[in-house]
Order: sequence, then structure tokens, then C-alpha cells
Amino acid sequence: MDCSNIQFQYVDFLETDQLNQLIGLFEAAAFWACERASEDMAIAIAHSHPVVIAWDSNELIGFARATSDGIYRATIWDVVIHPNYQGAGLGRKLVQTVLGHPHMSRIERVYLMTTRQQAFYKRIGFQENETTTMVLFHQEIEPVPDFTVVESGVASSKG
Repeated sequence: MDCSNIQFQYVDFLETDQLNQLIGLFEAAAFWACERASEDMAIAIAHSHPVVIAWDSNELIGFARATSDGIYRATIWDVVIHPNYQGAGLGRKLVQTVLGHPHMSRIERVYLMTTRQQAFYKRIGFQENETTTMVLFHQEIEPVPDFTVVESGVASSKG
């Protein structure tokens, strides 16, 4: 497959038609994200940095994003390449583009979660993490009782 015309791009948001293409990409290639809504992905993208997309002309064929504090920890999320383009090195290029962003250049530790692609990520340089991984699934959480927040020396009560 000739992938010389594939373009990788950093973005801060996706337009509505691009979000719809992303949902189609998830449906085609991401069992873990095939039921996501475009409105929800717009929120996720707005709170992620960097976000990388891959295009073949006007077709969205790849996507990945990261969240980070900019120095200590980052997590890579939602790495996906359309099935027609898999096996051509584009997934590796997608992850490397995320890692190559200036916001990621000083990160002490980059995490990711994968169900079936451990071998792929090991080839890029990721290692299995022997530490305990924990997860809190979405649930109704009791509101925090009244507390005091100090911002710039001014205390205010929240509740």
C-alpha cells in the first residue's frame, strides 16, 4: 500500500463532519470505542493535548490523543487506524507523532491501556507495567461537603 500521501496533523478540535468521520472510524476499527457519541468525543478532544489525526485526502484514517500534566505523567488514548490502512506502519507513526509533540517531550512516564495490542506497543518501546493498575468505573459520587478554597490569597466557601 502506498501511504506516501497520508498526512498527520495536530489539532485542537474537530469540526462536525470530522467528528462524524471519527465516530465512523471508531465503528470500523475500535471495539472499545464503537458506541461513542460525537458530542462526547468533542469534549474529550477539548481536554486532550496533543490530538493527532491522519488523513488520506479527505478521509480520516487515524486518530490518537493524550492527556498530560506536561512534565511527570501522560496517558495516550484512543489510538486507531482504519482497517484498510493497518500494517503499513501508520499506527507507529501516529504514536510517535503524539510522543514527538513538545507538550510530551519532557514527560517522565507515559502510560497507555490496551486490551489486545501489547506486542504492537512493545515494538514501539513501551513495557508492561508490573505495578497495580486500578480503575474507578463511572458511578454516582457523593458531593463533597462544604469546604474552603484559597485562590490567590482570597478564601471562598464552596458547596
